[in-house]
Amino acid sequence: MSPKQVVFKKMSKDKSVGVYMGRRDFVDRVDSVDPVDGVLLVDPEQLKGKKAYATLSCVFRYGRDDTDVLGISFRREIYMATRQIYPPLQDKEQGILTKVQDKLLRKLGDNAYPFFFEFPDNLPCSVGIQPSPKDAGKYCAVEFEVKAFCAESQNAKVRKRSTVCLTIRKVQYAPEKLGPAPCVQTTRDFLMSDKPLHMEANLEKQTYYHGEPINLSVKIRNNSNKNVKNIIISVEQIANVVLYSNDSYNETVAAEDSGDSIDAGAKLDKVYTLLPLMANNRKKHGIALDGKLKHEDTNLASSSIIKEGVLKEVMGIMVSYRIVVKLIVGGIMGTSEVGVELPFQLMHPKPDTVKERSVMI
Repeated sequence: MSPKQVVFKKMSKDKSVGVYMGRRDFVDRVDSVDPVDGVLLVDPEQLKGKKAYATLSCVFRYGRDDTDVLGISFRREIYMATRQIYPPLQDKEQGILTKVQDKLLRKLGDNAYPFFFEFPDNLPCSVGIQPSPKDAGKYCAVEFEVKAFCAESQNAKVRKRSTVCLTIRKVQYAPEKLGPAPCVQTTRDFLMSDKPLHMEANLEKQTYYHGEPINLSVKIRNNSNKNVKNIIISVEQIANVVLYSNDSYNETVAAEDSGDSIDAGAKLDKVYTLLPLMANNRKKHGIALDGKLKHEDTNLASSSIIKEGVLKEVMGIMVSYRIVVKLIVGGIMGTSEVGVELPFQLMHPKPDTVKERSVMI
């Protein structure tokens, strides 16, 4: 028995056009991106001589959707490509089809037509900034969608009842070639202390998966005459909105206030474990999230990886992570801080195999 594949479908209200796709996640491998493929089903009687088109678009939304303030639109199309699907410009038997397209064309009949789109290599991935409860109507996000519509021509006015949109995602997985494990150290001299304080912190690897605990090794040699009163460790997410504004969000997504202290002349060797999860940050404004589909949950945004030579300004929202280790040091004049930062990547693992699912046509 042949394996079955899930199929996503959506019809326009007037039933003139419908979109069928075998997947809604398309992988950006930095040097290449999966093409967008699907099938358009048309009803010639409902079309009434009109043409049917498919569009792939990447949209950056900032603030309230489709509003203007002082002439500045909060919705900006980063990329848009439109293809005429019906009447077909070439015989559909001549094109190269994916297995899912071939099955759909045989199942849906003569009024089904395949479509393909190629992503440019300079588009961002699907990502959004979580709004606060007070800003429920506002949203900052990079979104992708496939739209089908019928009209007299590509630039003619389109009726909403003759349009259907299906949200898709452009995603990245952890790279196969991993970089070196982050390691940082610092030495701090204090006034009226003959010897310094030395701290070293290191991670086991550069890239961690969503939901995976992060073990941080911290070694401190306090040869000074100061006392370390506390050690605070946090995971920070930095989201820079680079396309439309200069907004930058720096949010703590996991933290441990250890309460550990180190007397003058003492040492500490300890491993701290942190677990950055979306579940612990649902009510926090400014958290960057991976793009989500309707009725599906999501997770903290994955680290952004861009192709060499691509301008960061067109990437919409850039996301990075770092671990911050902060020592609170006591003294006669009050407390001071000694800190280090370790950048790392937080991503999804590359799926080994695509799970087989049941058909939903």
